[in-house]
Amino acid sequence: MISRSSLDLLNLISFDDFDVLNRIPRVMTVPGVISELEKGDETTSLVGLNDDDMEVVQERRIIVSNQLPLRAFRDENGRWAFEFDPDSLVLQLKDGFSPDVEVLYVGGLKAEIDAADHDEVSQVLLEKFKCVPTFLPPDVNNKFYHGFCKHYLWPLFHYMLPVTPSHGARFDRAEWQAYVSANKVFADKVMEVINPDEDYVWIHDYHLMVLPSFLRKRFHRVKLGFFLHSPFPSSEIYRTLPVRDEILKCLLNCDLIGFHTFDYARHFLSSCSRMLGLNYESKRGYIGLDYYGRTVSIKILPVGIHMGQLESVLSLEETANKAKKLREKYDGKIVMLGVDDMDLFKGISLKFSAMGQLLELHPELRGKVVFIQITNPARSSGKDVQDVVDEISTVANEINKKFGKPGYEPIVMIQGPVSTLDKVTYYAIAECCVVNCVRDGMNLVPYKYTVSRQGSHVLDKALGFDEKNPTPKKSVIIVSEFIGCSPSLSGAIRVNPWNIDAIADAMDSALRMPETEKRLRHEKHYKYISSHDVAYWARSFDQDLERACRDHLFKRCWGVGLGLGFRIVALGPEFRKLGVHRIGDAYRRTNSRLILLDYDGTVMPQASVDKRPSSEVISILNNLCSDPRNTVFIVSGRGKDSLSKWFSPCEKLGISAEHGYFLRWTRNAPWERCSLAMDFDWKKIAEPVMKLYTETTDGSFIEHKETALVWHHQDADPHFGTWQAKELLDHLESVLANEPVVVKRGQHIVEVKPQGVSKGIVVEKLISTLRSEGKSPDFVLCIGDDRSDEDMFESIALAVSNPSLPTIAEVFACTVGQKPSMAKYYLDDTSEVINLLKGLSEEVVHNKSETSHQELQE
Repeated sequence: MISRSSLDLLNLISFDDFDVLNRIPRVMTVPGVISELEKGDETTSLVGLNDDDMEVVQERRIIVSNQLPLRAFRDENGRWAFEFDPDSLVLQLKDGFSPDVEVLYVGGLKAEIDAADHDEVSQVLLEKFKCVPTFLPPDVNNKFYHGFCKHYLWPLFHYMLPVTPSHGARFDRAEWQAYVSANKVFADKVMEVINPDEDYVWIHDYHLMVLPSFLRKRFHRVKLGFFLHSPFPSSEIYRTLPVRDEILKCLLNCDLIGFHTFDYARHFLSSCSRMLGLNYESKRGYIGLDYYGRTVSIKILPVGIHMGQLESVLSLEETANKAKKLREKYDGKIVMLGVDDMDLFKGISLKFSAMGQLLELHPELRGKVVFIQITNPARSSGKDVQDVVDEISTVANEINKKFGKPGYEPIVMIQGPVSTLDKVTYYAIAECCVVNCVRDGMNLVPYKYTVSRQGSHVLDKALGFDEKNPTPKKSVIIVSEFIGCSPSLSGAIRVNPWNIDAIADAMDSALRMPETEKRLRHEKHYKYISSHDVAYWARSFDQDLERACRDHLFKRCWGVGLGLGFRIVALGPEFRKLGVHRIGDAYRRTNSRLILLDYDGTVMPQASVDKRPSSEVISILNNLCSDPRNTVFIVSGRGKDSLSKWFSPCEKLGISAEHGYFLRWTRNAPWERCSLAMDFDWKKIAEPVMKLYTETTDGSFIEHKETALVWHHQDADPHFGTWQAKELLDHLESVLANEPVVVKRGQHIVEVKPQGVSKGIVVEKLISTLRSEGKSPDFVLCIGDDRSDEDMFESIALAVSNPSLPTIAEVFACTVGQKPSMAKYYLDDTSEVINLLKGLSEEVVHNKSETSHQELQE
């Protein structure tokens, strides 16, 4: 096994050496000397080792969550005792892994353990439960969990903004620091047990969103997955978070980020785009974000329930007996059921109001319909929770007082905690389940209700179903549009939870629905839920995490940034940063140099309002051009008039305008045109289409060139501009299908230009012309930043690889920014490009001064 420290040394070996590395044993259990590692020899011998000495490392998954899947209690001797919590999702997901995969849990305990007992408890939990507890100081835990998580982040992610101090908790810097400190404690615990070369780490939920940065900073190639179990709000809500950038950057240190629904993923991607300027793309069904050379994959899959656990409860005699008693208790009545946590986003009072309206509008239902509401204890405390409790009680009491009578209460409230078994009995007798959250991450209540309604042999017998002629099962679900399970329940009645009239109508529809329709809806739901259980979800996420981490060993990694802004720059083995020393040595050794520079995004920042070159750029170009061994060209898509005007101080600078349609070798040389015959009637078709999109896209404009039309949208809304650009591209390709033009997208542009004109053809022409004049270049530097510049890189690569042409000794094809490219080198931004060119121009000045000095001496 390659050690943690040695893994980073992979940067120093050649790519061809990976064959040797693959044949080094993972674990050496006896001293010995590794020898005779000959490539291609499958019988490579390892002196001092034999087959028995080689140990296979067991696969392991480290599951990190705020709470361990344990229940803690005191035994009869007053000592701490623990047991697994079968209802814990992080415990249930283990079923998705292969039996030979070891699962280790890192998280906190619900019980407060005295500091004196920490070591003993830690040892017991690790040995017996494969659990590593995190012990937070009480004050840190209070600010972290009850402060930042539950009273600030949780409401914000559920679209509740603290507009006034009384409307919610506002951002508190001390609570944020506690959140970061708590995440650091979790990171330290993971570092104690992780084997970074082999283990996969899966982090769960919003409590631990900055944890990925701590782990990535310590282990550059750690395999990291994260799943968010709450909603991710729209970018308009998320951008109000004062630490929005820090959280996004921390999450992007993962290899895979999972969400329950496409909406949540879309909001996350939108936030990355608007706040960090990152774009995503979908390839073969997978969504990925390119982040400094790493691809961060996005996973969209709702979590499921543990079918085995629920089916085992349904098969118990105790469940059957309790369900039978409940059926007898509510005999002659139709039961509707709600099961919710006690918090302000569950919409419980809205359900009750809808129930009251149903009874108001349909007097015949009074005495026949009962709404049973089970409420689980609140996960936090505070005034907001108490206000919800008071409101729910008030609404329920009013309705019961108005429509109730001796022996009949329209609304029955059951305060939790309620066991899984008891909940299943209520699910089993309920004709309809109502989930009316105003916002919720997933909510598995409808899933559990559906499986419970499917029943079991024991339960069916207790409830009086005919065993010889079993009837198809039935269920009806009313579900809010704003929860994660809604898209997967295509047979449910979806409602706007804020529209009490609509909820009351949905209840009425559910009560009057034909039996056959209830059965069809149930069958549809049960088929999906039973096949997409928690094991399916975990297995799918784990497979995608493995896929996302496949190329870790084949990239060179550097850590960049401080604090929570830390990130990894990952590059392919052949893609590296262009260093001044490397190119400087080659520059000094060569005598016929061709320097090709794109303009926008290369020597001129894309965001610059004034597009004229600076005096520094003009000075650098003049210095480079003053060396007779240099041929320097600006190769741009811009029009020749603007380029000619801007670079008029550069007498010896060559310019290629409009992607090579126009070309001149020096300021006083005539403009040469592309030799292809051109017909520009297509402009009469393209321009009206572009005008249409310009009128409907604020911030966009059309640039007219002699040979091309360009639609710019860099000043438009990022998302709307990108969307419109895609539509315009399709529209133009359709109407210009029979015209001799090419429609292309670039950085914030859509361009229509003649066929046969490209920057690549310019490069071919320049190299062939120099060769015909006896100045075959032995040094080529080409720098560009967008898709059109890839044509230049491709042409240079072809020229180098062609054995029939003179060899170009030194070639430096360089892209601006770290992204997939045909170039072998990169520079981060335009400032680095300018510094590089400045270094080369200083070589020219230095050489001139040396020549002058020698002449004076002579």
